[in-house]
Amino acid sequence: MKYLSWIGIVALALLATGCAGKKYFEPENTLSAAAATTAHAGKSTYLTRDGVTFDNGTYINKTNQGSLVLGQGDVYLGESPSYILVGSKDGTLSLMGKSAKKSVKTIAFHVPVVSAAINNNTIVYLLQDNTFGLYQLSTNEKLIESKSDTTYAVDARIASPIFVDNLAVIPTLDGKLVIVDMQSPENAKVIYVSSATNLNNIIHLSRIGNLLVTATPSKVMTVGSSEGEFDEGISEVAVGGNAIYVFTKAGEIIKFSPELKELARKKFKFAHFSVGAFYRGRVYAMDHQGSLIVLDQNLAKYRIYDVDKVEDFAFVSGGKIYKDNDVISLDKLGL
Repeated sequence: MKYLSWIGIVALALLATGCAGKKYFEPENTLSAAAATTAHAGKSTYLTRDGVTFDNGTYINKTNQGSLVLGQGDVYLGESPSYILVGSKDGTLSLMGKSAKKSVKTIAFHVPVVSAAINNNTIVYLLQDNTFGLYQLSTNEKLIESKSDTTYAVDARIASPIFVDNLAVIPTLDGKLVIVDMQSPENAKVIYVSSATNLNNIIHLSRIGNLLVTATPSKVMTVGSSEGEFDEGISEVAVGGNAIYVFTKAGEIIKFSPELKELARKKFKFAHFSVGAFYRGRVYAMDHQGSLIVLDQNLAKYRIYDVDKVEDFAFVSGGKIYKDNDVISLDKLGL
């Protein structure tokens, strides 16, 4: 199966199967979001937790629009202050220099890279066949490489590796976190987040204080000084305001403490969330059918805006939601 279609088919399937044979969320009162909406060109070809690549070579990351135009067939994977990580269908990973605005190094992995991150002199990568490893730029060699269990269906929102002090935390496609000490990479710790047989890849990985927050489509877990679990079917996870917000497949938005102690809960009957976010003290949840719910951080007050059905993709970048060919500015939606 081709590189882009392997991700794209699953992304479309997630939008379709979430609502197939089910009733839809139909709020009685909605407001227009026209004043907050502008147009965006390009059809998505690749989606990860860190960004979206479009068919015209442009991309968006988690904070804004990309600064470069990518080559045909190339996809955005992530970036550091100096480099942009770009993947290709033949398994080549390119480091694009932000100042040079061109490729300054290429690495042939021979299997498509689905997520990657760079810290100083080391690239952490995950391949389409669930192989993960560390690559040292100064010596042009792999410090470690290991193949985890083969997976045949994944959620398109593949989480990227993150760095915590001297540790690299690698999310796999089969529901695990591999924690590697970059000074002693042969010593790795494996944390099993979920054991589901399909759609079990890590879709969220972030840090709140001394805790790691991670999730698969079936479970949320915190790892660190205080640990917790929640497993009621996960659509999305957002972290902000020293809290964790879980958007469930049952149409609920639940606010948790960092230790996953429930603080508040709000249910929207038959809602199927494609996007969930925390931004400037507010919580945002977009239903597949085109309702954008804006809530206060305690889930006590909310308004619902009509933004039309999600046909292609939805992604949060900074204070904006990119949805198909629309860009919705969250600051312009009142509560």
